[in-house]
Order: sequence, then structure tokens, then C-alpha cells
Amino acid sequence: MSNPSSDQLYDLVITGATVLTGAPAGHVIDDAVIAVSNGRFARIEPAGAIGAPLRARRTVHLPGRVITPGLVNVHTHANLSMVRGVAEDLGFAPAYTPGIPQGHMVTPEEAYAIARLGALEALLFGSTLINDTFVHADIVTPAMAEIGLRVWSCGRIHDVDFSGVSVGRWDYVDAIGEKTLQDAIDLAERFEGKSGGRIGVQLAAHAPDTCSTPFLRRIARAAEETGLRVTTHLSQSKVELARIRERDDKSPPELLDEIGLLNERLTAAHCIHVSDSDIARIGKAGIHVAHIAKGNATGATIAPTHKLRAAGAKLALGTDNMHADMVEVMRWALAVGRIQLGAVTPDWQPATVFEMATMAGARAMGLEEEIGSIEVGKQADFVAFDFRQPHLTPATNPLGNLVHVAQGRDVELVAVGGEVMVEGGRPTRVDAEAIRRDAAAAIAALWKRAREG
Repeated sequence: MSNPSSDQLYDLVITGATVLTGAPAGHVIDDAVIAVSNGRFARIEPAGAIGAPLRARRTVHLPGRVITPGLVNVHTHANLSMVRGVAEDLGFAPAYTPGIPQGHMVTPEEAYAIARLGALEALLFGSTLINDTFVHADIVTPAMAEIGLRVWSCGRIHDVDFSGVSVGRWDYVDAIGEKTLQDAIDLAERFEGKSGGRIGVQLAAHAPDTCSTPFLRRIARAAEETGLRVTTHLSQSKVELARIRERDDKSPPELLDEIGLLNERLTAAHCIHVSDSDIARIGKAGIHVAHIAKGNATGATIAPTHKLRAAGAKLALGTDNMHADMVEVMRWALAVGRIQLGAVTPDWQPATVFEMATMAGARAMGLEEEIGSIEVGKQADFVAFDFRQPHLTPATNPLGNLVHVAQGRDVELVAVGGEVMVEGGRPTRVDAEAIRRDAAAAIAALWKRAREG
């Protein structure tokens, strides 16, 4: 706790709420006072410890609300809202599925409109940082950041010709690889650390099967040369496993380990189809696993989260495709983990998945000193959920309510770096209806072209 002078003027003071700090000690503060100065948490204390009301440029009283750290979504594709409600039932990731809009079909103008829809959805549901990969990253990165949240973004890095993948043709083209990798490096030079530190880049190597082995080695060298972290899909499908076994006579984790990408600076989404030896290898490397609990379960798969965690892998959460509700993802992560165990255990509780959605996500992004918990000195990223509703009453255990029955739609207020970006459930910077309308038109055009072949 800090010891500020009694006449200090804060930028923002929040009173009356219950705060789930997300700090390692797991503090819950009832009737809390949060003071923000220069975009950072300056005080977090029970009201009874404060004495006289704090002076502030703005004070917001939020009784009946529960405040959490901003949620950190370590793996998403904002543009893939374009196949929402369809791709979930096809059994394959969109890039591998014929007959639906594909990334290579998306124009820059369409990417701009659709990505803003995805970013807005994420913000309204309480994510204050998303790690996004898809196409036209030079355009969508600042477009998403303008919505108000932190955006780590990168175009998908690959040397496969994606126009053939959905029909089983695997052509690796050097020119495609060089362009996608150079585009990512240029993106980092242009945006890394910009917008007040709210924009960043991770090198998004799409997947082991969509990158040739020599190209994966080139990505590993680029990561070392630039100091950028890497994100990828790993062991996400049986198609990937078969392709890497045929091409390299290895499993995908074995391949990445040999190349030098399997390390603590890697965030790998899925890790579903892994053998015991793969799990041991992943754990020894200490990678961050983006657990896509809902998306994977929708596709009839579950990552072996308990085995991965026991081996040493660090679990965080991502929404991946078609939706952006991290509260729902926490609930699915809790449920599918218990299904795997066949029991409710002390080490797989709401606090477990809450940590995955907050501090573990911050660690995966290399930002654990800046975000992920409500602690003095950290960036003031926080979310207020309105618990004054029948489905959240009684709030005997606020964290239990949050994970078991809350929804992203219960978010009332979101602040990023101390600036209120959502208030009363509405964005403060942008016109939500205009964004929805523009995205709907762009998606309709994409579907028309996809159906016409």
C-alpha cells in the first residue's frame, strides 16, 4: 500500500464495489476504494481504512458490482466472427474447411470492418488485451486499438499457399513466406510499444503444417534477432499430426523443439493431440499453452490440461474463433477439466481458471509486471461486473458466481490504463451500431463470394 498525502488529487476513484484483485495472495476486498493516478493503480484499500473521501477528478460509486483485473485473451482471431454460427459445426478449423470465407479472400476494407467488430465484442465482454492473428494486420492493428483495448497483433506467418489447403493441396512457396515474415517484422517496427504501450506484436507462426521446416527455422532466427515472442497453433488437428509425421517423421512438438521454437517465449494454442512424450517435452520447455476450452469442446476435443500442467506447461486462456467471451471460456475450462478428472478437486477451482484468464495471460504476453492483477503500481486495467441481477444473487462467493453463472454481457464498466472505455455497458470511444452495421455488410459480401466459388 502507498502512503499518499491526504490532499492528493487522483484522476479516478472507484468506491463501493467488491474487488477480486487477482494478486498472488488472492485478495478479496469488500467495499473497496480504488484510486488511479497517471494510468496506474495508486491505492486499493477497504473503505474503512481510508478515512476521509479521496479527492479525484472523477469518482464513480459502484455498489453491488464486482471488479476484476482486465481479462487477457492470449489467442483470438477477431476477423473470424465472419464464420460465426457456421464453422463451429463443420469439424475443422476455418482455414482447413472448404466452402466458407477464407482469410485469403478478405479485402483490406473488409478486414478493417470485421476486426473492429471482434475487438469491440472483446472489450464489451471485459477483455482489456487480445492477442490477435489473421490477415491485413497493418490495417486492423490500429483499427482495433482505436476501440480502446490493448492489441497485440500479427498477420499469420506461413509459406503454404492457403488457397489450396482447404482442398488438401500443400504447396510451400518461398515468396509467400518471405512476405508474411517481413510483414510481421515491419509491423513490429511500426507499432511495437505504440499507442501509449497499448499495441504490441508477437510473431504469429501459423502452424507447423502451414510452415515448411526450413521456414520454421527462419522464424526461429527472426524471433531471436528481434527479441519478439512467438505464438502459434500446435497439435490442433489430426491433419496437422499426419502432415508433420509424413513430412518430418516427427510429432509437431518434436519438430518445434528441434528447431528451437519450443521454449518459454512461445504461446501455443490448443495442444490437443499430444502423446505422453509430447506432453513431457512441452512441459520441460515451459511453454505457455493457450487453452481454447470452449472452442475445442465444440469441436469434440479436449486438451489434456492436467497432464500438461503437471509436466510444467503454463496454462492461459483464449477464445479463438467465433466469440470473445472470456467469462464463458473460464467456465468451460473449469468444466472440461473436471470432466477429464471425473471429480471436483481442490486444485481445479474457480480461482484456477480465473488466474489463467488474468495473471497467466499477462505472463504469456511478457507483461506480468504491468497487467494481470489489481495491485499498486500496475496499469489500471479493470472490469466491473454488475452483480445486481437475479442470476448473480446472492453473491456469497463472488468469484464462484463470476465463473459459474456470470457472462460477458454482465460487464458494466471497463477501464484500460485508467481510462474508462466502457460505461453502462456501452463503448465510450466508438459508435457500436455503426461498427456492427459495417461488419455485417462486409461479412455478407464475403459469404456471397465464397458461395459463388
